[in-house]
Amino acid sequence: MTAPASSPIAAGSRGGAPTDRLLLGAGWMLLSALLFGIGNAAVRQASTVMDPIEVVFFRNLFSLMCMLPWALGAGAPACRAVLAERRLRPYLSRAMTSLCAMGAWFYSVAHIPLATATAVSFAIPLFVTAGAALMLRERVRARRLVAVCVGFAGVLIVLRPGSATVDAAFLMLLVHCTAAAATVLQMRALSRKDSPAVIVTFLGLLVTPMALVPALFVWTWPSWTVLGGLVLLGGLLTLGQLAMTRALALAESSAMMPYDYARLPFTAAIAWVAFGEVMDLWGWVGAAVIAVSALYTMHRDAAEGRKARQVAKPA
Repeated sequence: MTAPASSPIAAGSRGGAPTDRLLLGAGWMLLSALLFGIGNAAVRQASTVMDPIEVVFFRNLFSLMCMLPWALGAGAPACRAVLAERRLRPYLSRAMTSLCAMGAWFYSVAHIPLATATAVSFAIPLFVTAGAALMLRERVRARRLVAVCVGFAGVLIVLRPGSATVDAAFLMLLVHCTAAAATVLQMRALSRKDSPAVIVTFLGLLVTPMALVPALFVWTWPSWTVLGGLVLLGGLLTLGQLAMTRALALAESSAMMPYDYARLPFTAAIAWVAFGEVMDLWGWVGAAVIAVSALYTMHRDAAEGRKARQVAKPA
């Protein structure tokens, strides 16, 4: 299924050379990185006043509320098609891995500086790249693999292994990385058939009741101020999810994930403004290495696009 022609998500999915789709996907991925950076700051703030698993529930509840008007209107035929064609099973699998990834992530950012947690999460592209080659049979070009490895080297510079004590929060980050990589691969497979809006809608429909059960054991009623922040949180992360899903629908996951490294400088800036957290010099060096890896990939994609257009021109 494709997104409705009137949908802004569908606007970038029509036409264009393969390399043009790569560049458009990169733009969606960078927008996703910014939205997730802001959303993670909201997660940190919410997790200081309520249990992270309850934050997971509200995040998905308000995400679902954002998508329901579309799902009950223009998107109803596409959503019904998933049920009519009995394709709910992969959505259930993705919902379970997403719930695991979100729960582990929300716990981690409540206990670890945002920039550090974000840096550790960049192990995800390594799992995604390997999984894309083994499970989805995607062709992983050498320069894409190099970009991922260079970006991960930047993460190691930020973390400087051995400089911090490994505790439960860091272990939960590893759980998050594994589950998030599985989620990305499932998202890529689902996007071959369904639009980003359908994928995000079913995520909310399935994860919200799944998250409610454990949330009831730690339930506290949020104040109106906190509730407003949770609405904002749900909206921001929903938009980020839509942007990432759009990017993964335009190009292979192994091509898109290097651009996700932009989350680190975005998050570092937001953490400084919101919480006064400051990365040291080595942190910025690592962030620069990460940014260069993504910019190099974008530059090469643009160069290939120009070359392809020149070849396609009539003599």
